[in-house]
This record gives sequence, structure tokens and C-alpha cells, in this order.
Amino acid sequence: MALQLHTPIPVSSKDGLMNKLLSSTFTTSNLCLSTPPTVKNTKNPNNKPISISISISSSAHKIVRDRALDRHIVKQNKIRFIQKLKTLLLSKPKHYIPLHILSKCRSYLSLSKPKSILSMIHRYPTIFELFLIPNPPTTPFTATNLNQFQLCVRLTPAAASLAAKESSLQLDFQAALASKLQKLLMLSSHRRLLLSKLVHLAPDLGLPANFRSRLCNDHPDRFKTVDTSYGRALELVTWDPMLANAMPMPVKVGSSDLIVDRPLKFKQLRLRKGLNLKRPHQEFLIKFGELPQVCPYKTHVEDLPKESIEAEKRACAVVREVLGMMVEKRTLIDHLTHFRKELGLPNKLRGMLVRHPDLFYVSLKGQRDSVFLVEGYDDKGALCEKDEMLTIKERLIELVREAKRMRREKRRRKGACMNNVEVHDSNAIDDDSDDENAWDDDDDDGFENLFEFDDFGNEDDHDDEGCGLAKKLSDLLLGMNNILEHGTCSPANNLVYQGTLDGNRNQTPRRTRRNLELR
Repeated sequence: MALQLHTPIPVSSKDGLMNKLLSSTFTTSNLCLSTPPTVKNTKNPNNKPISISISISSSAHKIVRDRALDRHIVKQNKIRFIQKLKTLLLSKPKHYIPLHILSKCRSYLSLSKPKSILSMIHRYPTIFELFLIPNPPTTPFTATNLNQFQLCVRLTPAAASLAAKESSLQLDFQAALASKLQKLLMLSSHRRLLLSKLVHLAPDLGLPANFRSRLCNDHPDRFKTVDTSYGRALELVTWDPMLANAMPMPVKVGSSDLIVDRPLKFKQLRLRKGLNLKRPHQEFLIKFGELPQVCPYKTHVEDLPKESIEAEKRACAVVREVLGMMVEKRTLIDHLTHFRKELGLPNKLRGMLVRHPDLFYVSLKGQRDSVFLVEGYDDKGALCEKDEMLTIKERLIELVREAKRMRREKRRRKGACMNNVEVHDSNAIDDDSDDENAWDDDDDDGFENLFEFDDFGNEDDHDDEGCGLAKKLSDLLLGMNNILEHGTCSPANNLVYQGTLDGNRNQTPRRTRRNLELR
């Protein structure tokens, strides 16, 4: 990619600038100077500025992994199903959904067909719980609807309390959330952003799921919703000069960080631990940082030449501003590309982010790449300033860990009840497969399709997974009562109970047949 620098420079400073650039350690493949013919004329009585064009070509660079930052993506992947199901439950009036209706939301929950929604709910007993409700009297009598009850899912009291606390925090910080939306509108070229695009950034900004109907209408003095040919959009009403200030640049390496208190002989570049760049790349970043700062609120992208170094300087400032508004100072690159035209970002946005590792870190975890604001994290990968909304996420992760301990304890008791039959984790149900790639198949937030599930079709329509779940539950309770009546827990009874859970009630388990043959 070639970057052009168009800066009017007085003739008096021409020789010093040319000598400085020509004495640089950049190779000719990385720095090319093209001087107009008028520069050769040393006689310029009017002392008019002369435009010097600097072309800097930068090839693709290798991404050095940062495991400390990648760990944040892994944690997010593990709780993505929980967050989506929680949002779906809270969007309903009574905060519960019948299981046969929930099975129609696989695309929103990002569940592939082999995975069972019921098994996923059983993975998190500290967050979700199942209960029975009577079937509505208007439900027609069908062969698949022989039971008088239907199985539903809702949040546990602990999870419901956590959701109420999150809603309370969002109300307390409503003014701050409105300021984030106002700053995004001030960054846009036409002071207008589509709501269908804003929903992609809503979870990372900390906005509630209903921000389109509540937050956008509660501040008419800041912005308003308008109809456009592309759909509903949020338009800026008032320009706030107090918000039109760019984030200050991170503190550079100073004398306080050095052992000997004396000026540096060579310029240094602050990089992440373990990141080593080639000399031409380092010199490019040093010279890029020495350029005058560009305020993204006061500089329009139309005023800058395309693919110029000034345009990239402004694009980096815009991305810094957007990432600085995020709760965790990170988001998906695809979410930024939705605003490429509105925010004046380059077409090759990912290449620009990779080219500036001193400002951004691109994580390759998942099918879609994420971008981090480097200055928002310390050397150990922890956030320098934690948002209040992060306390909700940390508490949710604690509930997930508690659920994992409960599953392990349940499996341990089950193994002890099987007459010392060894039960390996590899033979058990995939309860604790909390590997980092468990949810890499889909990183989308799904907010744009959230309220498309209000009706869920007719509630009397049952699919393969939802049919007869209440009947299976009643059979399950009957099997448990039989075990309690015998007073023992034999391997045969345990396997019959498992067969009932799987729906194979007419098939005798293999180990039961083996025990009968031995008898």
C-alpha cells in the first residue's frame, strides 16, 4: 500500500527536510521521494510553500500472537451462548420460553444441529433452570401433544438478580451511554448512522438490548431517529464541543523509565512485550508518530487526499476513539467495517490495523478477527481501567465455574454409584469441553435479529427436539422413584435411567443385557 504525504513546506526548510529524509535508514523500497520540477529552482523570491510528495509503501506484516490478550477472546467464546440465551429470555414479557419454541432459535443461539439445546441448558444449572407449565387450553389435540404440560426454561434466582443489577447499572450510566452514541455521530461524515449498523457495536459499547426504542428516544436534545431510504437511522441534533476532544496519545518512553538520566541517542518505540519489528517498520512507525496529530472530530476525510499518510493518521485516530468507547477496549474488525464509509476508514482496514502494532493488536482467535486497543491493557493483559459493567461479566463467569464444579461432582457421585465402574471424561457427555475453540464457529452478537423472535411462530408447532420433552421428564421422574423404592443404585438401574433420558425406553441397554447373561 502506498501512502502519500502532501504537506506544504517553506523553501527555507526544504534542504533540512530533504537531508533528514535522505539520511534515513529506510530502503528505497520503503521510502520514495518524488520532487516536482519546481523544487530544483533555488530562486523563489516570494518564498511560497512547495508541495513535496512522500510515498511510503508498506508490505504485509506478520501478526505476533499475544496470549494474554487472546485469553479475553477465549473467555468471551465460552459465555456467548449464555449471554444470547439470557438476552432472549429477558426480551420476553414473563422472562421464560417453552423449550419447543426455543429450539427454533438455533441461528440466533449459534448452535449447530448435532448440539442439543437441552444439553446446553443442563451445562449451566446455576444460570438456567427448567420447569413445567400447563399447556394452553386452545392447543389442539395432536399425536405429538399428549401431555398436559410443556417444558420451559428461565433464569435461576442468582442469574435473574445479576440481570437486574445489570439493568440498574445501565440506567445509572444512561447519560454516559448517550454520550457514546453522540460521539459516534460526531465522528461520522454526515452526522447520521443506521440503527441496523449500530446494533453490531451495542454489546461492546454496553448498550441495552432495547436501546433503539428507549435510549435513542430518551435524549431528544442530543439525537433523534429519522427514516432514510436505507432504514431507520440515528441523527445528531446538537454538537457538543466538550465531547469533540480526541483521546490523548499514550505517554512515550521518558527519562523516568531509564536507568541513566540523559537524553536518548536513538528514538525508541514502545511495543508490546515479545513484539520485535524490522528496522524499516520501526522507522516508519516512529516517523508516523512524529507527524502532527489529527483530531478526527474537526478534520473531515473529504479534505484529505485518498491513501495519504494524513488520511491514515486520521483513520487511526478514529479507530482509537471508537475502541476507547468500548467496555473492554476491543471489538470485531467486521463491526468496524460496517462503518467504513460513515467514519472515513480505508477499504483495507485490517491491513492498516496490522501495520500499527504499537496502537492496535489484531487477534486471530475465532473465525472473525478482533482488534484491541493496546494502550488500554497492561503488560499482563489486564485492563488498565475497568468499567463498572465488567463486574456483571465477572460474576457471570463465576456462575459458569460453579456450574462446572457441580457437573464434576455429579459425575463423581454417578461413578461411585456404578459399582466402581470407571467413568472417564472422554466417555461422558461433552459437559466440560470448555476448550477455547468451543464457540469459535460464530462470533456474531445477533442483536440485529433479536426481536425477530417475538412471535416464534405458533406455539403448538413442535419440532424433533421439542416433541415429548415433558413426557420424557415424567418418565425420568418415574425411573428415579423406582430406584428409590428398591433402595439400591445398581448399574442396570442407572443405565435404564440413562436410556429413559435418551428416549430409548424400548431398547434394553447393552450392559444390562450383559449382566442378565452373567446371572
